[in-house]
Amino acid sequence: LVLELNQVIIPTYGTVPDQQNLHTPEWVDFDDKPDSLFFKDGQRRIDFVLVYEDESKKMTHKRSDRKKQKRKRQVYESNLINNGLQLEATRSVLDEKLIFVKVHAPWEVLCTYAEVMHIKLPLQHNDLKSRHSAFNWFSRLFRVDENIIKPEQEFFTAPFQKEHLSNFYIQDKDTFFNPATRSRIVHFILSRVEYATKNNVKKFGINKLLDTGIYKAAFPLHDSSFRHLSTDPTCPSERYLLYREWAHPKNIFKLQPLDFIRKYYGEKIGIYFAWLGFYTNMLTVAAVVGVGCFLYGCLKKDDCTWSQEVCDPNIGGNIIMCPQCDKACTYWNLTITCESSKKLCIFDSFGTLVFAVFMGIWVTFFLEFWKRRQAELEYEWDTVEYLEQEEQVRPEYEARCTHVVMNEITQQEEHVPYTACGKCVRMTFCTSAIFFWILLIIASVVGIIVYRLSVFLVFSAKLSQHISGAEAIRKYLTPQTATSVTASLISFVVIMILNIVYEKVAILITDFELPRTQTDYENSLTTKMFLFQFVNYYSSCFYIAFFKGKFVGHPGSPVYWLGKYRNEECDPGGCLLELTTQLAIIVGGKAIWNNIQEVLLPLVKNLIGRYSAAAKSEKVVPRWEHDYHLQSIGKLGLFYEYLEMVIQFGFVTLFVASFPLAPLLALINNMLEIRLDAWKLTTQFRRMVPQKAQDIGAWQPILQGIAILAVVTNALIIAFTSDMIPRLVYYWSFSVPPYGTHSTHTMEGYINSTLSVFNISDFKNASKPSSPWFGNQTTCRQVYRDLRYPPGHQHQYEHNIYYWHVIAAKLAFIIVMEHVIYFVKFIISYVIPDVSQKTKSKVKREKYLTQKLLHENDLQGVKKTMGKIADKIIKGADSTFRPKDE
Repeated sequence: LVLELNQVIIPTYGTVPDQQNLHTPEWVDFDDKPDSLFFKDGQRRIDFVLVYEDESKKMTHKRSDRKKQKRKRQVYESNLINNGLQLEATRSVLDEKLIFVKVHAPWEVLCTYAEVMHIKLPLQHNDLKSRHSAFNWFSRLFRVDENIIKPEQEFFTAPFQKEHLSNFYIQDKDTFFNPATRSRIVHFILSRVEYATKNNVKKFGINKLLDTGIYKAAFPLHDSSFRHLSTDPTCPSERYLLYREWAHPKNIFKLQPLDFIRKYYGEKIGIYFAWLGFYTNMLTVAAVVGVGCFLYGCLKKDDCTWSQEVCDPNIGGNIIMCPQCDKACTYWNLTITCESSKKLCIFDSFGTLVFAVFMGIWVTFFLEFWKRRQAELEYEWDTVEYLEQEEQVRPEYEARCTHVVMNEITQQEEHVPYTACGKCVRMTFCTSAIFFWILLIIASVVGIIVYRLSVFLVFSAKLSQHISGAEAIRKYLTPQTATSVTASLISFVVIMILNIVYEKVAILITDFELPRTQTDYENSLTTKMFLFQFVNYYSSCFYIAFFKGKFVGHPGSPVYWLGKYRNEECDPGGCLLELTTQLAIIVGGKAIWNNIQEVLLPLVKNLIGRYSAAAKSEKVVPRWEHDYHLQSIGKLGLFYEYLEMVIQFGFVTLFVASFPLAPLLALINNMLEIRLDAWKLTTQFRRMVPQKAQDIGAWQPILQGIAILAVVTNALIIAFTSDMIPRLVYYWSFSVPPYGTHSTHTMEGYINSTLSVFNISDFKNASKPSSPWFGNQTTCRQVYRDLRYPPGHQHQYEHNIYYWHVIAAKLAFIIVMEHVIYFVKFIISYVIPDVSQKTKSKVKREKYLTQKLLHENDLQGVKKTMGKIADKIIKGADSTFRPKDE
């Protein structure tokens, strides 16, 4: 592609011998039209704006450096003009050091590059009959008023070809290429025009000029202020309409005008908001079911027999628990955990099991219906055939194409940035770096665990729980609770700090990989960032859910971490409540932090810039200068928005069995997130360069992977983290003969039967509590349900038969739940096609029209031409062989 452009479109840049030979922009003064989107002549539209600081007024660089920068900029602008672009320069109204260079692409340039970039443009109106949904009347209540934002006309489209110009639907040359397409074409040119040659290597592209500070900014213009309509009657004021009908908080319950968003910002922005809106709508169903399960737990809380036994002074009040740490901890009464057991009954109920199964099926419906919706958008937004070869190569990749290799397909030489050996070295280095940083994350998690183990001793000494009595606060502020909350807060702070570090590391590794296209770059970065974030965010939750309290031994023989720290134990009801606390802190803290980072920071920066500029002058400021003082959205665009939502999706699905209110919180957050993201784009950021996107990229397989993993994690949480399976085993087997004494199935006696007994005389000196023993009892109970034979039994402190029944029931539950959900997921995936019949018909119709209009017309033309030639040949033959006497 580079060679083609150099030969056909972009003239090869050579050394410019004389500054007088350089083409320079036309200099004009501002015409006091603040909303104008045109050059001073009022005819040529501004498609892009470049901003630089006058080198003669710079004081921060050496004179020789300023001269080099000016030379590069002048050569770059001259080459832009050589490539057919038209430039007009205007000095800033507020800061005389700033120069704004406005760029316009004439019709011929637009046509030439539209063909090179395979841009699809209208052929004719869509003549297929549209089928209205049965719920169309209902959705109309939530749609934007069509009188304000008119629906976009549907066209059949085809890749643009100059030779078939007459076949395309052209009413007006000025509007045939919309502003988003014009900006995209100009940015393509800006990214490939050269400005210097060093060691026979060409340097080119606006990105490098921005990185080196030669230009301070480069952006397409917003078409109006977001506060009011444009004063130019020809301007559609689409930004104002987007703010009023999309970004404003009053529209929180309205559907998004996706076609209008796509038209203004491009397909990449449009597909993000389409996905986010679809995800939010699907969360509504999950939130309703989750709230129902939560209310079910609240209603059944008072009927929770095992919790009543914990709180009963005659049952729980007579049960003395063994110390939870060595030396410093003392014996304590089971009734201290009364309040936590009541809360646990809300989350650890039959409704939780139902909700976990439901979410396993819900996530399948979400992904399958999104595929259908995505297929519709691919067709409507002309990205169905947006193939990899149509996407342009990244300038950074092109700049390093110094190695010559033979293409196996074309059997022609082509330039690549590295050989096969060099690629292997890069991949090895990048893989090693990724594993190193993941191990570093795991090390930070281990550090948090060590903190939990060590600080528990301190809290146990400071918040000592005596059997003889306790203050009211001790019901809530137990050593276990204090350790859990502080560790969760510290874990959240560490996660936020590591996120900043890993963001830079992931970008450095991906830059070193040197992907070929922007899509490859973003997909590679997406995989790395999600891998880092997955380990960073979820590792502490995985520890609490599946490791804490599982390998602790028993009071006479505890298990130690690093040979020093006694392993953590769960509350008598398990670690489910602690997992819920951890999730609430991380999810809530993450949402608050992200909103501060994404909304307040750009707002504060823009306010400071706006007021400092206003203090200098009260003059009329042009549109391009207003936009310059807005924030740049960055090279990665909406990457972090996707990452935030996918991490949230993981919390909603992976650990939903411990927190059924997670979908409700996610729904509320997302309803705000849509409007906040829209508000940021329309008010706080410069207009992004419109980009094509066929789908949500690498996020799609990541979502599918999370959906598969969620079934396993929720099954494991119910089996091993909650206390549901041991309770069911007791209810159906061990509450009645031959193991139990009750005549009917019941939960009575569950607490007394499941807390193993330990003789205090069997304590080792290293772990024997230093506090005195109260009362005449000679035994204490284990905190966790380890289900062991009592002292005096021939197999004392070994696992009893109840334990093995529970293990078998847990494994059976996991296998049955996984297979049932996976089977249902398979059926749903098979029944729901990825592409609807309606969309298939539209695609076939468009291909037919493309074939008919663009190719059959050519064939007819060839036939006519060949027919005329044939007639001439026949006539010539007749005259040659005609008898002479005639």
